Amino acid sequence: MTVSRPPRSPNALEEIVGISSWAKEIRREILQVAGHASNVLINGPSGTGKELVARAVHQQSPRSDKPFIPVNCATLTGPLFESRMFGHLKGTFTGANYAAMGCFRAADGGTLFLDEVGEMELDMQAKMLRVLQERAVMPVGSTEEIPVNVRLITATNRDLKNEVITGRFREDLYFRVNVISLVTQALRHRPEDIELVADRFLATFSVRHGIPLKRLNRQALRVLQSYAWPGNVRELQNFLERAMLLNDDDLIGEEVARRFVGESTDYPSLPRDVATDNQPEQSSLLHGQPEGLPSQAAHAESISDGDQMWRSMDDVERIHICETLQHTYYNQSAASRLLDRNRQWLIRKIKQYNLDVSKSKPGRPRNTM
Repeated sequence: MTVSRPPRSPNALEEIVGISSWAKEIRREILQVAGHASNVLINGPSGTGKELVARAVHQQSPRSDKPFIPVNCATLTGPLFESRMFGHLKGTFTGANYAAMGCFRAADGGTLFLDEVGEMELDMQAKMLRVLQERAVMPVGSTEEIPVNVRLITATNRDLKNEVITGRFREDLYFRVNVISLVTQALRHRPEDIELVADRFLATFSVRHGIPLKRLNRQALRVLQSYAWPGNVRELQNFLERAMLLNDDDLIGEEVARRFVGESTDYPSLPRDVATDNQPEQSSLLHGQPEGLPSQAAHAESISDGDQMWRSMDDVERIHICETLQHTYYNQSAASRLLDRNRQWLIRKIKQYNLDVSKSKPGRPRNTM
């Protein structure tokens, strides 16, 4: 049995594959900004490779021989955030059996990557701002500041300008983190990149799972290029791994692609001209009819029947939240990112609509409606 080996990639920059104008431009921008020490903000939809871009910036910079420390801000709150970021002294609190240096000191001389920075609580934003201003951290339980030399790269799928306007993100911190701005692009806007991205993932899975390399045939590739990919590159990666492991043929064909991606009646698809001509301006057409929402014909029928079947805004919101939770296998953090809301908002809505998510298990979506 011959197992392929993925192309060797000495740095993350080579992992950003594609022939689209965005792929070419982001690689150029990474090389342009990497040599500077300025803070970088990476903005873009979930699953579009923001951490990969951050790693590429670090690896192309003079700090490449120093640590790259990634932190997901959505998973840290209150004292846990402060201890994780700034460190703590031994015995400072219950369970502090040893001193911890924290992520800032761990990244000293290198790069600290804060993912989902828009989820950071306001009081933590104030403490983060002081560290960036003073270039020093004060561990929990200490009264002495420790100097740090860190390049900060942040990422978010939120519009931080709007977050500033609504009071959910500090304006002074926004200007601190947004010195240089990089933007990732949704996969549906660059279908011409799907073939190269898929080839790299398939080669990686071949080595990881110790199975022969499999390829997409042209019909399957067209299916992938016509799908809207709401989960972006991360969703494509998951599809390819499933298709490779659960398909016995050397080629992944159209039938397999449709089975694992989903029929067009269940999932949003790109119009044919968008898939072939890469026209992002038509993205308003990308979303198909969600299951559970009435079609145009059903709308007309409900109107003729005296509007008694017309859905209220609460009904539409409830259905959309349910579908998003199902799509993310009830991962509330992932669902809140797709809904462009914070996790606390989603928890309130789950309680408001009395949605039963208590028995849901990862990988086993359930109907909560």
